[in-house]
Amino acid sequence: MDHIRNFCIIAHIDHGKSTLADRLLHSTGTISDRELQEQTLDDMDLERERGITIKSHAIQMQYTAEDGKSYTFNLIDTPGHVDFSYEVSRSIAACEGALLIVDATQGIEAQTISNLYLALEHDLEIIPVLNKMDLDSADPEVVGDQIMDLIGCSMDDIIPASGKSGLGVPEILEAIVRRVPPPTGDVNAPLQAMVFDSVFNSFRGIIAYYRVLNGTIRKGDNVKFLATGKEYGADEIGILGLDLKPRKEVLAGDVGYIISGIKNAKEVKVGDTLTLRERPCEKPVRGFEDVKPMVFAGIYPVDTEDYEELRASMEKLQLNDASLVFEPESSAALGFGFRCGFLGMLHMEIVQERLEREFDMTVITTVPNVSYHAFTKTDEMIIVNNPSDLPDANKLDHVEEPFIKAQIITKSDYIGQVMSLCIEKRGVLLNQVYLTSDRVELSFSMPLGEIVFDFYDKLKSVSRGYASFDYFADEYKASHLVKMDILLNGDQVDALSALIHRDNAFDLGKRICLKLKELIPRQQFLIALQAAIGAKIIARETIKPVRKDVTAKCYGGDITRKRKLLEKQKKGKKRMRQVGNVEVPQSAFLAVLKLD
Repeated sequence: MDHIRNFCIIAHIDHGKSTLADRLLHSTGTISDRELQEQTLDDMDLERERGITIKSHAIQMQYTAEDGKSYTFNLIDTPGHVDFSYEVSRSIAACEGALLIVDATQGIEAQTISNLYLALEHDLEIIPVLNKMDLDSADPEVVGDQIMDLIGCSMDDIIPASGKSGLGVPEILEAIVRRVPPPTGDVNAPLQAMVFDSVFNSFRGIIAYYRVLNGTIRKGDNVKFLATGKEYGADEIGILGLDLKPRKEVLAGDVGYIISGIKNAKEVKVGDTLTLRERPCEKPVRGFEDVKPMVFAGIYPVDTEDYEELRASMEKLQLNDASLVFEPESSAALGFGFRCGFLGMLHMEIVQERLEREFDMTVITTVPNVSYHAFTKTDEMIIVNNPSDLPDANKLDHVEEPFIKAQIITKSDYIGQVMSLCIEKRGVLLNQVYLTSDRVELSFSMPLGEIVFDFYDKLKSVSRGYASFDYFADEYKASHLVKMDILLNGDQVDALSALIHRDNAFDLGKRICLKLKELIPRQQFLIALQAAIGAKIIARETIKPVRKDVTAKCYGGDITRKRKLLEKQKKGKKRMRQVGNVEVPQSAFLAVLKLD
């Protein structure tokens, strides 16, 4: 076991995790020059297009150190965005050390701090790396001081590196050998392995990825998943290279995969313990905390017949993305679909995109909202995930909404704009700390519902891209919330209903009506767009009908003839309005999310 090192790479977004991982793979000879490409480990098209890591990627490398000994490295590359922090926490649980990458041009940012704390909670050995040293704008002295203040190391412990040029890569590999402790575990003990990820393969069923803590797993063994109680034969086991590499046995301390012909997605749970049927372990491994979704939205198939297909696709996607939570629900306008919980707006966007690309499902997404606690006059608490779940006003006592603690790090030039934005979103300043003379950390208490839509985009634009943002759930507080409905010719569109603060209702209602007026095509009859709170209309827009000039054929003659024709047209329009229905295009649902 002394020859094994398990480590992950953690950092803020765009600090160069995947590029540095490429360099490590290349210098250890794990991948050849031909296989090397930008973001080699990012195997999803979506990851490459956006230039971000969405999934954690595990891979094994062989390295011969300066002392002549051969070592096995198990590397996990992790995402940087706050919406995928659950991926990071799972990766950290499978490691003993972490490379903390800090951009030498940007310095310490919000996600650097939050990912570092995650790693320290699991007692990981931290190796700080100062990346992008080849850039002219790099400031190693200032950023080096920030790192020393943060983790209490000396300047000698920080490794200067560059993922682009390959600077510092040999030093990083040696530091991993010297500083990351080898895994502890007994090869001869009963098998105890923790499942940290899984993926669906249409040819081979479900492939589960695990870290062996104790014992040995061999090909052909009868294995048992403790959480589900299901038993399977280990048809194929092996380790994770760039592709799956079969092995006869996988020992304690290693990271591997198992294929056992599992077809049903519900039978594999991330955080489960894998053991042998004949010689089970005494107690399961402490798994991962259940994920707490932050944002809720409904996902419905465009064609109601595709409901079961959508369910199967969601279950397969959940295997690969354990932070996705969903339950069935129905809507009057959209039929049967699912109420889904996401970790943030980017996560929701990615899930929708993956459903379309990987499973060929075209879906409609409703307006996202957060989970509220409604209290009735009899002191009963109802969890409201959907505006339609809100009790009647005569039964309702008060509503509590979730608040978050937001941590924003920005340049001191932009403090005023950042504060104004947060106060506009009903935020309260808790703390303000100067990290250096021109970098400041602001802590706010804010309602989660306010940051769901466009907060992150606005923050980036007011700070010219310099502000970094991180948040974690805090508590529920009482707020004056109302349910706003959108009516089309008097019919409620329940997919556009939203629970919002009373002060914002008029403004938001007006903006939604204006936006829908742009997007809904004109019909041959008048369409009234209204925003309402209960029976009170707070905003209205009218889409004028498309009219034919019926009097064009009248050349001169009596005015009564023209009037007759216009009256006839008016009756036709009235009749049409009674029987005509208005289709809300999918673009309208999405545009409502991006209101400025």
